[in-house]
Amino acid sequence: MGVFLALAVNRSGLKEAQTIVVKVGTSSLTYATGRLNLKNMERIVRQIADLHNSGKKVVLVSSGAVGAGVGELGLTSKPRTIPQRQAVAAVGQGFLMQVYNKFFLEYGIVTAQILLTREDMGERRRYLNARNTLMMLLNEYQALPIINENDTVATEELQLRFGDNDTLAALVAGLIGADLLILLSDISGLYTGDPRKDKEATLIPVVKEISPAIWATAGDAGTVRGTGGMITKLEAARIATRSGISMVLASAEEDGILSRIVAGEDVGTLFLPNDDTLVQRERWIAFAGQPQGAVIIDEGAVTALLERKKSLLPSGVVGVKGKFEVGDLIRVLDPQEQEIARGLSNFSTEEIEKIKGTNTAHLPKVLGYKTFEEVIHRNNLVCLE
Repeated sequence: MGVFLALAVNRSGLKEAQTIVVKVGTSSLTYATGRLNLKNMERIVRQIADLHNSGKKVVLVSSGAVGAGVGELGLTSKPRTIPQRQAVAAVGQGFLMQVYNKFFLEYGIVTAQILLTREDMGERRRYLNARNTLMMLLNEYQALPIINENDTVATEELQLRFGDNDTLAALVAGLIGADLLILLSDISGLYTGDPRKDKEATLIPVVKEISPAIWATAGDAGTVRGTGGMITKLEAARIATRSGISMVLASAEEDGILSRIVAGEDVGTLFLPNDDTLVQRERWIAFAGQPQGAVIIDEGAVTALLERKKSLLPSGVVGVKGKFEVGDLIRVLDPQEQEIARGLSNFSTEEIEKIKGTNTAHLPKVLGYKTFEEVIHRNNLVCLE
């Protein structure tokens, strides 16, 4: 397998997963015509219902609203403009939920529709409200949440989209503290190359670290009906594993795939949790929150943050980008303007412009009042890989 190691990993621990997020992509839910593939949907619902009835807490993140809308409206292709996609999604989402409700009710399971935008996850209070709602549905009412991005209002120009439900599923898994994230796709796992183009490509059964070599295996978008590709799945794996959550990427077409994964069978690709996992608040800072600006720091500050695990001091700041206020989430950029961390700022843009490069002892004199010593305190900062 070249640079890829065939790790011998015992998957029996997956049997202990109690809270599971399952994501199903558009290509697994619709035909090439755009209409819903009812046979596939019923098969997936039956497997999820079985997990639910066994006592597992399951959340379904489902794509397919735009695809369902394409079929319902009799369109010949996926719409290209944002207003078109939003209108088609508005038609398709209702029909998609109608079908899900029908199938799940046959197994006596009550479903709950939740539509989310980037803003819902990016604003801390709304993020916590979403968590409270999901936990109430799972713990108190034993309902099965079905989550999708709110395509009817999300706006790409304003960067309020998740981009793909793979990312949304990983954020939801972190939000509720799931034990396992399962991405069901039209491919059997992560390969050393694109198996649809490279006959020599082989399945990578286990990924311990999402290294540059692993990123290099990702190609472009998957299918015409879907929006994602392997890149979005690796991004989901990065979020999940850093959050301490195991992730399995597998094919939705394989018989009994969900029960086989949870039983610990060697199917698909298993992404192992990172040793340095983030707690709930850190997950929001690293992945869910929407940065309002950025600071550029020097090499000494980079070393202090990444190697010595220190707070970010004004003396290490050399530049400021964007406009933000005290308490806002900001990005931390190295001298090459590559993002290395995120955190909550103790100062506004205007204040940092005044104190950048200043020793902490001189801050009261520069600003004219006493304030924090750190631009970002270590407790409010998360370093990224």
